[in-house]
Amino acid sequence: MLRYVLRRLVQALIVLWGAVTVSFAVLQLTPGDPVRIMLGGAGDAAAAASPEQVAALRAELGLDLPLWQQYLDFLGRVLTGDLGTAYSTGQPVTAEIAQALPVTVELGVAAIATSVVAALVFALLGVLLPGAGLRSLFQSVTVLGVAMPSFWVAIVALQLFSFRLGWFPAFGSDGVVAVVLPALAMAVLTAGTLAQVLTRGLKDALTEPYADTARAKGLSEVRVVLGHALRNASLPVFTMVGMMVGGVLGGAAIVETIFGRQGVGQLFVEAVRAHDFPLIQALIILTGGVFVLVTLAVDLLYPLIDPRVVAPYRSGRTGGVDLTARTEVA
Repeated sequence: MLRYVLRRLVQALIVLWGAVTVSFAVLQLTPGDPVRIMLGGAGDAAAAASPEQVAALRAELGLDLPLWQQYLDFLGRVLTGDLGTAYSTGQPVTAEIAQALPVTVELGVAAIATSVVAALVFALLGVLLPGAGLRSLFQSVTVLGVAMPSFWVAIVALQLFSFRLGWFPAFGSDGVVAVVLPALAMAVLTAGTLAQVLTRGLKDALTEPYADTARAKGLSEVRVVLGHALRNASLPVFTMVGMMVGGVLGGAAIVETIFGRQGVGQLFVEAVRAHDFPLIQALIILTGGVFVLVTLAVDLLYPLIDPRVVAPYRSGRTGGVDLTARTEVA
C-alpha cells in the first residue's frame, strides 16, 4: 500500500509541475510583445504608453531577465504563494481568486451532486423496471442528455424557468435558488454520460456468476443489483466523478458567463479579455492544482473500493491491474 501511495504522490507532483510550466509558457509563447498587449495591444493605448511605463511593466513581470532566471523566479513565487498582481484590477491575484472561488465551488458541488443522483436513478430504473420498453425509454433519455451541450441547456432553462415561469433568478450568484439553473445546465451532460457508463456496468455485472448465485439463494433482483452488482459497476463511475471535479473550473466558464455568476470561470473570461497574464497564469495553476488534488484523492480512495488495485504493489509488480475485470469486489 505504501508503494502505491508513494507512486501516486510522485505522479501528482509531476503533473502539477507540468501545469506550472505550462502556465509559465503562456506568457513566453504569446505572439507579439506581452507587455504591449497588456498595455492595450496594437491600439492607441499601447502606442501612447511611454517607454518608462513599458520598462516598468516589463521589470514587474520579470521579462527583462534571462529566460532560465524567469523560470526559476516563477517557480519560487508559485512555491511561496506569490502569484503577483492582477494587472486589470491592481489587486493581488490570490485575493481575486479567493473572492471568486466560493461561487464556483458552490456551483461545482451542486452540479456534481445532481449528476451523480440523476445518473444513479436513471441507471437503476434502466435495469430494474419491468418490461423492456420502459427500460429502453430511460436508457434513451440518458443518450439525449449526452447530446445536449451545457450552453444550450442553459439558454433553454433561462427562457423557460426564468423569463417565462419566473421560478428562478436569471442572473447573479446570491442565494441557493440562484445556483439551481446553472447546476442543472452543467449536470445534464455529465449525468447522461455517467448514467450510460453505470447502466452498462450494471448489465455486465448482472450476467456474472456471483449474480446468478445470489439469485439462486432467493434474493430479489433489487437486492442483487443494490447488494452485489452496483458496487462493481460503480468503479469506473467513481473515476469519472473524480475527473468531473477536476474539470469543474474549466467547464464553469460558459455557464457562469451566461448566468452572470462572478466565479472563477467568469474571472478567467474577464482575464483573457483584459490580457491580464498574471491572472491567467494563476488560474491555469489553480485548475491544474485542483485536478491533481482530486485525482490523487480518487487514487488513494480507490483501494478502499477495489482492493485489487494495490495487489501488484504488494507482489512487487507495478504494471497495474485491469479495473474492468468483471469479478466481484471482495
